[in-house]
Order: sequence, then C-alpha cells, then structure tokens
Amino acid sequence: MLDLLRLQILKEFSDQGTIAATAQSLGYTPSAISQQLSTLERETGTQLLDRTARSAELTDSGQLLAEHAEQILAMVEAAESVLAAQTGVALGRVTVTAFPTAAVAFAHRLAQSLRRHEGMQLVLRQTMRSAGSRLVATGEVDIALVDQWAGTEPDSSEGTLRHIHLLHDPLVLAVPQDHRLADPSQPVDLRELLGESWIAAPQGEPSRFGTDRLLAEVGGAPAAAWEFEGLGTILSLVARGIGVAAVPALALAGGTTGMAFRRLPRDAPSRDVYAAVRATSVQRPAINVTLRALETAAADVRRSLGSALDTTTTESSSDTELD
Repeated sequence: MLDLLRLQILKEFSDQGTIAATAQSLGYTPSAISQQLSTLERETGTQLLDRTARSAELTDSGQLLAEHAEQILAMVEAAESVLAAQTGVALGRVTVTAFPTAAVAFAHRLAQSLRRHEGMQLVLRQTMRSAGSRLVATGEVDIALVDQWAGTEPDSSEGTLRHIHLLHDPLVLAVPQDHRLADPSQPVDLRELLGESWIAAPQGEPSRFGTDRLLAEVGGAPAAAWEFEGLGTILSLVARGIGVAAVPALALAGGTTGMAFRRLPRDAPSRDVYAAVRATSVQRPAINVTLRALETAAADVRRSLGSALDTTTTESSSDTELD
C-alpha cells in the first residue's frame, strides 16, 4: 500500500527539483525528506531517484509515479470531500493563507463568521502573494487569498484550482493629515504632486508597478522617491509626514491614524483579490462554509473601505469604486 504522505513528498520533489527546496516547501528537514523518499523506494521496489553526491533527480519510474501521485492525491481529496458532504456538517481544520493587507482586513471578519461552527478550526497565516496559489495546489493550505494586478487572470494550474473573485481594490492616494489634500474639498491633481516626496515599494513589487504606472500617466517619476518594503511601513511614514504614497485601498483596513485618503480616477491602476481553492475540495462543508464567509467578509470590507474614503472629490475622481 502506497503511503499518501510519501506520495505527496514525491510530487513536491517533482515540482521543486531538489531535496532542499522540497524540505523548505513542506516544512521538513532535508534528511527527513531523503529518508521518506528512500522508504517509498523500498515500498515500491523501484529506484525513484538518481542520486549523486551533490544532487538527485527523478528516474523515469520516479517521474511516472509522481505523475500518478498527483492524480491519486486529487482523487483521495475528492472522495473525502464527497463523504464529508454527505453529513452536511462543517467539521475539521481549514487553513487559509493571505497576503498581509488581506490578512488584516479579513481575519476578524472570518473569525466572527465561523465561530458558530463549533466543530471547525480556522488557521489563518500570512504569506507572500506569489506563494499562495502554490501552497493550495500542493495541499499545504486549503484556501489562499491572492491578488492580481492589471486585470490579468490568475493561474488555475491546469484546472486543479478554482478562483473566486472577492473584491476590486483600486489604488488610493495617502497623504499626511496636515497635507492640503487631506481636505476633501481640494481637488486631486497628481501633476501638482510630482514635486513632493513619494514613498513607494521597491522595484519589482506589484504595488510599485501600480505607482509607476499611475505617475507615468501624469508626467513620469516624482522629483524625490523613497523606497520601503511593506505597505504598513509606507503608511507609517506617510502618517509621520515623510511623504505621500499611492496604496491599494485594502491597506486602509490596517488603520488610518495620522493620514487622509483620496480617491483616484477610475482608470488608475488596481488589483483584484481572489480566493484560490482546490477544485476537489469545494464540496467539503468546512471549505464551502469558509468560502461563503470570505464572500460575506469581502462585501463588508468593500462597505467599510468605501465609508473610509472621502465622498466630496472632483468629478474626475469621484466615480472610483471599490467593486
């Protein structure tokens, strides 16, 4: 009988390419991964890895079993979901991972919604945006909140993942509370702000792409720019009067003390937030309940962010919506 955990390790090794990367991905030591793969070889009676002093790669038999492992694991999860659906009761642990601003915005709303299901346990983790879908695909987490910029569609990993749209998250302008644009009666003209200090994420970050594109449409890079990693850090600097910034509206969920936020034109850069889930797990009651709770939470997030933003802006910016 093939062990499902070892099949999962073999599949992850096929995806990652090295024992070290597989260990890091699954949270084991490299020696533990190596031992599990050796045990799987003894169980199958077949050499699955071609090992050298410095590396290891799948043999033809190993590659064949890894391909079957993906199908086997998906079928097992689908069977478990169907059996769980027969009870109709949301039970068990559901692990959700989210990028930082989404974790802040959704955590308490999810907890409030799911606590009435006494047989459920919610685990919410923060992770980098690029890792969420991969963690769902490998079975390490059940649901991931992921973001997509510039209107691109998320990768569905050849049909193994489903993506449920939660909200549209446009860029907004963040200014210190004593800035002239903190007054909502003052029109926002980004061209007048090019001479001010701007605070942005480092090059390569998705929000930096949004800021660069926003400013490119009104004349290019600002006269002075500060680069800091993390929206929380950027907003704390805005609150201290260091400069201004363009940030996703979802960042407002972390608090707005010392700052004011202004809407930008409808065509300003934006992102969309999705819940990524394995298609084979959707029928499981606990997963289904969590997805519905995420949709309800997203509607509440949209309302709260909308009320946090000013409503008396200029005609060119007042039609910006959160969804």
